[in-house]
This record gives sequence, C-alpha cells and structure tokens, in this order.
Amino acid sequence: MSRLALPLEVADLSAFARALRDQLDKLEHKPSHVDLLNMLCRAAGFRNYQHFRADAAARQRLASPQEVKPAPDHQLVEKVARHFDAEGRLLRWPSKTPHLKLCLWALWARIPSDRVLTEREISDLLNRWHVFGDPAVLRRALFEDGLVDRTQDGRRYRRIEQKPPVELGALLARVTPVAA
Repeated sequence: MSRLALPLEVADLSAFARALRDQLDKLEHKPSHVDLLNMLCRAAGFRNYQHFRADAAARQRLASPQEVKPAPDHQLVEKVARHFDAEGRLLRWPSKTPHLKLCLWALWARIPSDRVLTEREISDLLNRWHVFGDPAVLRRALFEDGLVDRTQDGRRYRRIEQKPPVELGALLARVTPVAA
C-alpha cells in the first residue's frame, strides 16, 4: 500500500504538545500506530485521522489550479494551414502523419454532428472541402482514424463525437471554412 504524505501544520506547538501529553496520560497501554495517528490529529484540532485526511484533500483541491489547457503547437498549425486554399479546401494529401491527422480533424469539424449521412452525402460534402477529387480516400482515412463511423456495407456515416486536439481551434481560425 502506498503512503500518502500529508503535511500537518500546528499553530501552537506548546498547546499541541500539552494536548498530546494529556491523551497519552489517559492510556494504560502503549498506543498502536492508528491510536497515535488519531491522537496527533486530535491534538492538532481534528476529530480523528480521517477528518484530518479529508481536510487535507479539500485544501489540496482548493489550492491546485484548475486544469490548464495545453498551448497549441503553432508551428504545426502553420504547416498544416498551407495544405488549405483561400476558401478552406484541402489542396493535397499531406505526406506527414501529424499534418494528415490535423487535416482530417479539420474535415471532421465540418461534418454535421447531429445526423447520419449516406455515402453520397458525405462524398458530396468532402468534394466541396477538397480539390484533389478523391472523396473515397478521405472517407476511408476519417473512418480509420476513428473520426467517423460507418455501417458494415459503407452506406451510412456519422461523425464520432470526441475531444479534438488543441491545435484544431487554431487551425480552424486560420483556415476559412467552406460553406457546408
């Protein structure tokens, strides 16, 4: 079992020592580890060790900053933005995997989240969002990266809702989206 380090801060060490001595004087036997923990905590003003642990956990939650969002990799965003034209269409198939993945995320962001699309509908959308004329490769890549789900026969597609990478917001701000 791992040990949890809990700092014990005592405002008045003299009062703490007196309270601990009084508790020890009342005992007829040598205190166990748990008894000693409880006595130390009571001397510090807590009901018992569990009360002390709960208080320490609450203080730690209050003291720790809220979840810090990581900063986007702006170099990656700049490089990936070059794969899109002025209208926000994908110009070419990126050769580097990180670039490709972020391009796919940009396409994912444009897919309607609230409906199931037929193969024809998703192909029509993808045709509007790229210029190299291969919606099948984009559909397949979106599916293989887990960004869309499709039926076994490939007739129906739907966007899979998930948390996008932090770079997506910066990329979408740089790339003018094509109207869906």
